This record gives sequence, structure tokens and C-alpha cells, in this order.
Amino acid sequence: MLIDFQQHYTPPELLKGDAGMATADLDRDGNPHYLLNPLLADLAAHVRVMDAAGIDAGVLSCGSGFDQPDLAVCRTINDRMREAERAYPGRFIALAHVPALKPAEAAAELKRCAVELGFPGVVIASELQDQPLDSDALRPFWKICADLDRYVFIHPLPRVIRWARMDADDLGRMLGWEFSLMTAAVRLINCGLLDELPSLRIQFAHFAGGIGRYLGRIRGLQQRDKWGTAALTRHGRQPKMPLDHYLAGRLFYDIAGWAGPDHAAEWGADWVKFGLQELAFSQLVFATDYPQAVREASEVAAYTEAVRALGGNGRALAAGANAEKLIPDIGRRLAARRNRPAEVRA
Repeated sequence: MLIDFQQHYTPPELLKGDAGMATADLDRDGNPHYLLNPLLADLAAHVRVMDAAGIDAGVLSCGSGFDQPDLAVCRTINDRMREAERAYPGRFIALAHVPALKPAEAAAELKRCAVELGFPGVVIASELQDQPLDSDALRPFWKICADLDRYVFIHPLPRVIRWARMDADDLGRMLGWEFSLMTAAVRLINCGLLDELPSLRIQFAHFAGGIGRYLGRIRGLQQRDKWGTAALTRHGRQPKMPLDHYLAGRLFYDIAGWAGPDHAAEWGADWVKFGLQELAFSQLVFATDYPQAVREASEVAAYTEAVRALGGNGRALAAGANAEKLIPDIGRRLAARRNRPAEVRA
């Protein structure tokens, strides 16, 4: 059982850009912030790639809905996601998209996605409309996710961090996105959210931006008395338990986040190797970031095989380790493919 916890799909009516090639969407300042890839709307290509790599199912999210305040757009995305699940039984698992900063609308749409559509989780960006994920305005969103037992997938924000030094070299996507993920992880821990909602499950993309490589510094500066921040309201925050309790037991991380696709096996395996050393294996799930990081079937297959070749935990991840922790009924979902009449199977 191999589940790809980060695949991206954009309904054709929402996909901008050139239908014949991948182009970079630019923000108002001329900075690239999202790849407009025709493969995003090609579900048949998704299935061909998964078949080539031995991936049983892909968890779908849509960049147009990561930070989407318009309920109508969210509903369109969610309905198209459900259509994708029905068109390819057992091959896709959809995440909900909601206007998270609008409590009533977000709650109603998430309930619809959970109860009527059967989605196991919801996706949001690492910042929402320039607000951090520990904003008081988001407390109702987090509570309804916990109440409905839906996990939350946090993807990098679909725009460039508003820091002037990100205005060259594609730094917004190269480094800014990962910095945003790390920042979100630390803030969510220190704000006490995970203490308030002990059943809440959160999956961060990209090893939470490679947060493991900074843990020595993060752990050190969590010592508030030593660094003179204990009496500062915003800078002295501490959760109830030590930092590692949350990093190693409450948050989940997918193993995507390297950038290809021309060195899928080499760069992807190196990224995963470091992540396996830095974060608890029990919290990791397999992911490819198709069709953004990898686009060809051979590249996805090479990356998947390179993860297996790491041995031990790498091989376990490529066999679906920890998938049931985020999607408890994953077996039933995969059974939809096995039960599909042979003449109409993908």
C-alpha cells in the first residue's frame, strides 16, 4: 500500500497559463509564485504516473484553494475533487478547501466535505491572507477540524513572502516557502493550539520546510530565561510540554520538498535521507509533489525506487508506513479500486 500524500490537481476551468507548457505565475511585483502546469488538470496522466511508480493512490489538493476566501471557488474545487474520486475509484483521495478565516462558511463547507463527500482532511496554506496560523481568527477553524476528526495538510503559501530581499533569483519559492513552513510549525506549537486540541492532526509539507536541520537553534532559543524573552508576551510563549513532544509526537510531515525533476533519484533521495535522520519516522508519510516537483512517469518511478533504496525506514515509507495515522480508513478507500469491474479499471 503506497499512498502519495502530496499530489496537486487543478480543475480545468480554474487552471490559467499556457495549455502546452508549464509557465510561472507572477505576483503583483513580478515574482514567480506558482507553477502553472498543464499536467495539474490531467488526471489520466496522474494515474499513468502512479502506475509506473507503484503508487496505489494520490491525495489531491488544489493550489487555487490553499488560501481561498471565496466560498464559491472552494465549493467548485471540492465538487471537482469528488468527481475525480468517482472517475478513478480508489486512486484519488481528496482534501477539502475552505475559506478558513470565515468561521461559519468554513465550518459549513468542511462539514459538507466530511459528511457528504467523505474527505479525510483539509488543506490550507502556511499563511492565510498575511495572517499566521496561530491567529485568533483561525481558532474556530482548528476546532472544527478537531471536532470532525479531519487532519489538516499545510502547504507553503501560494505567493511570495513579503520580504524585499525575495525579489530576485526565485528566492520566494526556493527558500521563502520553506521558511514559511518552519515558522508556522514553531508558532503552532508555542501558541498552545496542540494542547487545547489534543486530537488535532496536522501534516506539514516538505518536512516542515526542512525544520530538522534547524532544531539545535530552535531548541536553544526555546530556553526563554537564558535568552531574555521569558517576560515578553509574544516572544516568551511556551507550550505545556517540551518542544520535542510536539515535533516527534503531534505533527506529521511528508517527505516531498526537493526540487527536480531532472535529478529525481539523486536529489530526492538526499532530501529524504536527511529528513529520516532529523525527524521521527513515526510521523513521516510518503509524497512526491507531482506534477510540480516531478512530472514524468520515469522520474516519479526513479524517485520512489531511490527512497526504497535507502533501506530500512525508506523502504517502509515506500510501502505506505504511517498512512493510516492520517487516513484511518485507507484500506476501505483502496478497496474501491479492487472492487471496480475489470473492464472499466484504469
